[in-house]
Amino acid sequence: MTEHTKTDGLPGMDLPVLPAALDRAPLRNDRMSTAKVECNACPVLCQISDGRTGACDRYANRDGVLVRVDPVVLLRRTLESGTPSLVPFARPGAGTGDAADAETGDGTAPSTAPAEWNGDLLHADEVFVTGVGSSTTYPDYKPAPFIVASKARGVDMVTVVTEGIFSYCSFKVKIDTDRFLGSEQANVRHRGEVVGHVTTAEYGSQMLSLGGVHHLTGGSKKEGRMTNEVMQLLGNKRPVECTIDGGASLIIQAGKPPIVNGVEEKRMRVGCGSAAIGIFARQFAGVADEVVVVDDHITGVLTEHQAGRCLDMTGSGIRMRGRKSTPGRYFQVANPGNGWGGTDIDDPLSIIEGWEEGVARPGLRLLMTSTTGEHAQWYVLDEQLQPVEQPMPEEVRRIVQRIGENCEPSMCSVLFLGGAGGSLRAGVTENPVLLTRAIKRALVNVTCGGAPAYVWPGGGITIMADVLRMPHDSFGTVPTPAIVAPIEFSMRREDYEALGGHMSHVFSLQEALARGAWQPDGAPLAGRWLQMDEANPWPLGQPPMLG
Repeated sequence: MTEHTKTDGLPGMDLPVLPAALDRAPLRNDRMSTAKVECNACPVLCQISDGRTGACDRYANRDGVLVRVDPVVLLRRTLESGTPSLVPFARPGAGTGDAADAETGDGTAPSTAPAEWNGDLLHADEVFVTGVGSSTTYPDYKPAPFIVASKARGVDMVTVVTEGIFSYCSFKVKIDTDRFLGSEQANVRHRGEVVGHVTTAEYGSQMLSLGGVHHLTGGSKKEGRMTNEVMQLLGNKRPVECTIDGGASLIIQAGKPPIVNGVEEKRMRVGCGSAAIGIFARQFAGVADEVVVVDDHITGVLTEHQAGRCLDMTGSGIRMRGRKSTPGRYFQVANPGNGWGGTDIDDPLSIIEGWEEGVARPGLRLLMTSTTGEHAQWYVLDEQLQPVEQPMPEEVRRIVQRIGENCEPSMCSVLFLGGAGGSLRAGVTENPVLLTRAIKRALVNVTCGGAPAYVWPGGGITIMADVLRMPHDSFGTVPTPAIVAPIEFSMRREDYEALGGHMSHVFSLQEALARGAWQPDGAPLAGRWLQMDEANPWPLGQPPMLG
């Protein structure tokens, strides 16, 4: 075993350039037990006893050999009946526990390749090796664990595959709700520790920024651990409970409705109050004399609004609270909250100051509704010009229901945002700035677990990816603390050579599958086939998503 690496690939790879990967590790010092192996996949340098895993649960000691616990995830455009679903050897117990007999990491029994499968790869451009389970380039000087040559539409391609150890990373969470979650800049806590903050709200959604280097490494050890935990759970599409200082308690999970103060959200608003007035004005005209759409942002009043005026609607004489913006559009009619339209009101009449005599008239028909249609009441003015609640006419109810129909289901969206630093770039080339320049020139396509990644403009390689489009359990952790996430760089072979890539470490897709992804001795295969998400473009031959 040379000093090059202990964590690339799998036992018995026997590559001509890469030393035998995950081989028996040398002792770090004379006092370390001979029954232990040392893992150098991160700066912790765990000394792992036989049958145990390291602190990250990603590497284990099996009979004195350092092995990778998680399988490499391999994508195909379509899975066929003969294609195996692969898992690694039985996962040992957690760092100080007993080895688990015949169980994989998720507690299910391992599966093996069907006997009839003969290993035929069919077409090389149907297979993509992802960074999920691939191992890392740490320490930074060594090439990425998989530098794979393949063909795409007849073009020679190279994909550099690795798992990055990210300290500079965060998750941006979009929560579809009008409910008040917390003031901008308010702390978000998980198990009592600050793990992020509320950021600027967007149209129909509240936004959180969770994680980041300052929470991972800039606070207490517990803050770093809780931040790491939240980020791994969110990235792996699992629920996270958190609270916001001065605001709500939340359960958030990618692709699922948010649960705010114990209540599951149902709808994302069709628009602000003004937009709802404009969209449905023609339908309201003739069945209501005035319509108020209550909204924490912009509350709309139909007869004053440009839409009502264009329909020649007569003014109602209504006088609204709040700050008038432009005709029919009012700011700050109430405080933010969990009531009507994201305000703190339960009684919609509380935002009406009164009615102008000589303009308002008895019998005037008033509809008040929220931006989602979840709240709606129908009133008729009496002789004293006081609104009296009445049963809502069916033709009006249908319009309110249409507002609801136009509201999309409320859900949480989770985007991984990370900066690719030294170890990632050094694993690709000895001159990392050339990789950065090649990405900005659209010569390199960056993906995360095969999912498209948006590359931010400006310096460095700052990427953003939707975790819902990534394979399940794409994210791991190391106790430094930091997040482990997959990343792949795909480009033409000639471009890879031009940017100073590690050409002596390039091996074919067939070699990668035969030597790098599977056990060679007939043991259960240590890779896992997945079908490419239909929402994702095929990573090879696609233009990068550049800012």
